Order: sequence, then C-alpha cells, then structure tokens
Amino acid sequence: MKKIKLAEDLQFSQIVHGHWRLAEWNLSPEELLSLMERCIEAGITTFDHADIYGNYMCEELFGQALALKPSLREDIQIVTKCGIKLVSENRPQHTIKSYDTSKEHIISSAENSLQKMNTDYVDVLLIHRPDPFMDPAETAEAFHILRKEGKVKHFGVSNFTPKQMEMLQSEYDGPLVTNQIELSVLHEQSFFDGTINHLQKEKVKPMAWSPLAGGRLFKGSDEKAVRVKKALERVASETEASSIDEVAYAWLLKHPSQIMPIVGSGKMNRIEAAVNAANLPLTREQWFYILQESMGKEVD
Repeated sequence: MKKIKLAEDLQFSQIVHGHWRLAEWNLSPEELLSLMERCIEAGITTFDHADIYGNYMCEELFGQALALKPSLREDIQIVTKCGIKLVSENRPQHTIKSYDTSKEHIISSAENSLQKMNTDYVDVLLIHRPDPFMDPAETAEAFHILRKEGKVKHFGVSNFTPKQMEMLQSEYDGPLVTNQIELSVLHEQSFFDGTINHLQKEKVKPMAWSPLAGGRLFKGSDEKAVRVKKALERVASETEASSIDEVAYAWLLKHPSQIMPIVGSGKMNRIEAAVNAANLPLTREQWFYILQESMGKEVD
C-alpha cells in the first residue's frame, strides 16, 4: 500500500484503521490483535483513536491487545485525540459536555492515553474539535512539553477550519501534520469551503472520517443518498469494482490532496474494500460524475 509522508520522520498508510466503534465489535484482546495483524499484512499500519471513543474505553481495549505483542508497536503508527470532555460515569468530574485545550488537560489526556494503550509515545496527537475558549499559546506550550519529553512525536487538528488551524499554527513552532475532517461522497463541502485548498497550500495531508457517511451511503433513503448510490453503482459497473464502498473510497483516494480515509469497521472484508480501492482505475470524468450527483447539479 502507498505510504503518505506527513513529516520527514512520519509516514502513514494511505488507509487508516479507525477504532471509534471498537467497543461495539466485542472482540477479545486476542481477536483484536489478530485483526490488527491482518490489517498490517494488508498494508494498513496506522490506527486512529480518541480518548473519548467507546465512552473512554477504546484506548484501553487497544492497549490490552497491544500488550499481547509489544513488538508490534514498531510496525504501526498510533493517532489519538483529546480536547472533548464528555459527561460520563468514567469521568465523574465532568458536569457538562465541553472542550478543554488547556495545557493541563492536553498533557494529562496524552499521558492517560499512553498508559491505556500500553505505549511510551503516540505518533500524532490531534485536538479533537475547535475550542472557542482556546488560548493557542497555551495549547502550543502543551505540544512543546509533550514533544520535548518524547511522549508525542507530532501534532495536528481535527475538524478545524483554515483560520482555526492558522491560529494554532501561529503559536506552534512545529508543523501541524494533518487535519482530520469529515469527507465523503455525501459530504463534499470541504472541496468548496477552502478546507482542502488550505491543506494543499500548506502541503498538509488530510485524514477523512466517516468516508462512507456513517452507513448512510447504504441505508439512506433521502434523495441525495439514493442519487449518489445510483452513481456509485454505475461507476462500479464501469470499473468492475466489487462494491460501491470500493468506489466511494477510490473517489477520495483519487484526489491529489492525498486524502487518507479512516475505515471504521471490524470486518476484514469491509477493510479490504478500502485497500482494493487504491487500485481502482477511476477517471477524472467519473470523479466529476460522482461529485455532480452529490451536489445535485453540474459544476458551475
């Protein structure tokens, strides 16, 4: 599988395995380890987490699997996120859902993630959501401390607008290596609101969460979902793709910004569809045809 260079000392697999729903897969540590090894065999070496996933439990489940084979850590890249505070029985001190990008919270969150995941460092730590109460200098100071201590190698953001990203970058002396954004054939706005343009300008590679629109691509009954599904079926037939999700992934992978889709499934056949998409011969006209059906009109 193609590797995407995010920094001089950092490469991700073009497809990322997302563990947002890990707690729902009901896998034993041994079964999860087996799934991770099969992903690595398929070329997927990057795994995406967040402290809040699975009601603050997914990182620990991942860590239990990794503890069974610690040597695997050398072969993978771990991404995690912090900054969202959920009201949860696992965080009884939280009384309201909020964002926290203070130095204290970022450092404590990162250290907690390291402990849960049984690792000495994470490759990339992302600020999960833009924080309207952010002090970018304080957030950057947390980055400096974690980087100096070797606990986090690189930093980035998630769901940030170009201006929000520029604000944080103005205070941090290292590169923000990615912006993890919602992007799919049913959520194409980032191609038009300046987000992708800004990332291309800064040579920052985007990660795409919910690349299949959270299942709406298959189950959605609204006009847009039905229209796009028909378009994907047509292109699947033209390209001899095995499924419409293969086409949906290929649509993202085709773009020159080097988008890295996050596959959030515990089923290997669904993961393999994303892997196979990298070799799908999608033409520029087919790419625009899918975009047209997503927009519901021709491009201007």
